[in-house]
Amino acid sequence: MIKWRHWALPAAPLALALLAVTGCDSTPDAPAAEPKAQPSTSGAVQAVARVCAKPAAGPAKAPAGAVTVDPGKVGDLAAKTKSSPPKTTFWLRPGKHRLDPDRYSQVIPKKGNRYLGAPGAVLDGRKTNQYAFGGSARDVTIRYLTVQRFVAPHDEGVVNHDSADRWVIEHSTIQNNSAAGLMAGSQQKVRANCLRENGQYGMNAYKSGDSIKGLVVEGNEIVGNNTGNWERRRKGCGCTGGIKFWAVNGADISGNWVHDNRGTGLWADTNNNDFRIENNVLETNDGAALIYETSYNAVIRKNTIRRNNWVEGRRYAERGDNFPFATIYLSESGGEPRVKARTDKIEFYGNVLENNWSGITLWENADRFCNSPANTSSGDCTLLVKNTDRCAKPAIAKAPLYADCRWKTQRVDIHDNRFVLDKSVVKCTVKCDRMAVLANYGTYPDWSPYQGERVAEAITRKQHNRWRDNVYLGPWKFVAHDPSRVLDVRQWQSSPYQQDTGSTFRIRDGD
Repeated sequence: MIKWRHWALPAAPLALALLAVTGCDSTPDAPAAEPKAQPSTSGAVQAVARVCAKPAAGPAKAPAGAVTVDPGKVGDLAAKTKSSPPKTTFWLRPGKHRLDPDRYSQVIPKKGNRYLGAPGAVLDGRKTNQYAFGGSARDVTIRYLTVQRFVAPHDEGVVNHDSADRWVIEHSTIQNNSAAGLMAGSQQKVRANCLRENGQYGMNAYKSGDSIKGLVVEGNEIVGNNTGNWERRRKGCGCTGGIKFWAVNGADISGNWVHDNRGTGLWADTNNNDFRIENNVLETNDGAALIYETSYNAVIRKNTIRRNNWVEGRRYAERGDNFPFATIYLSESGGEPRVKARTDKIEFYGNVLENNWSGITLWENADRFCNSPANTSSGDCTLLVKNTDRCAKPAIAKAPLYADCRWKTQRVDIHDNRFVLDKSVVKCTVKCDRMAVLANYGTYPDWSPYQGERVAEAITRKQHNRWRDNVYLGPWKFVAHDPSRVLDVRQWQSSPYQQDTGSTFRIRDGD
């Protein structure tokens, strides 16, 4: 039985009337410069990071035993780092610090070094130097420092260029750099930073030839990244976002304000596992708020997600594309008990989604699997198969490879969320109102065992993907099996789909 509620709101836009329902503390049209508070499932209001407008100040005087770095001497920071022993603390005086003018000039820390910026301390690459901090030393700390105007090449980064382990980057502003402002290594902690207006990513969590383990990203403001508009320059590159994660095993992403990035807010791509994404505010990103792609096992909870995907979603709709482009996009990703993590599913609960371009899409590309030419994660295989060459005929057509050679969207549990949509706020009439679970018709390559509707049937009915106990406010529609199959609420809840058991649907009079 459908649980219906009706509104009669002739005097004000629907979204204004929903503020009390969603727990929001400002109107949907408030500027992104003022982050909204985020409601938890208990009803408490949690603050979000206002780091860029109100950066924390570093020590005004050099700490005891610290080496003082003079902004008036070009190359002083790199030179004193080279001449000092490991575990040295460096205090950068107020002013603009510069490296030698060679493009490869950079600071190469030693193990345990600490770099502290005084109020007004800036390390400026002058659009000449490629990297600010590099090398393989572990346990490096950078605090209270602005790093700007470096010109790292595409896919590379400025701070921790070589993805060394156990770095701590806190209370710093990393802005106006090419490529990624920051790279990541294992057990890296990125806290209370402003990652702003970098050319490709705020951070690129990628380590060549290895996975990253135990990454913490907490209390940062991640805003305005991908100024280079790389998805336009290299169509389909999948190489942008506020943050991009690659093969990260164990990540805690909490309390961040991710907003106004060109493209996706947070994007986990290829064999990530064991993510906990909670208590974040994700808003006004041009593309999806979150993409979790060819990855495993995650808890996504207590986030406020609003006004995302207006630019990209509208662009595809205006082209006539009927794919359900959504603000939360789970692509070939699911729970897998055989991959060790803190959960064995993808659980999405306690979130508020308000006035985004559509809601959640669960998708599988039937032609994307290990050893397929259609696999955009070129050369990679699932975490269940070490040797990609095994995924070939005839073995791939039988157990266990038939299951294990394909990234599967399975064991996704979407419950106890609020999904709010007012089309007058989003300024759309069609294709912005969808939840979806679907796949394409498998056709390629000719030896694929996944041809036809096999994958579409599996993701829709056999892989334990479930919506339940949610609250819907607004005129939602649902897509199942393939893009052409658009359902109303009764069809979505009825056999064979049987979705959203225990959910409540509230619509305006006349919808």
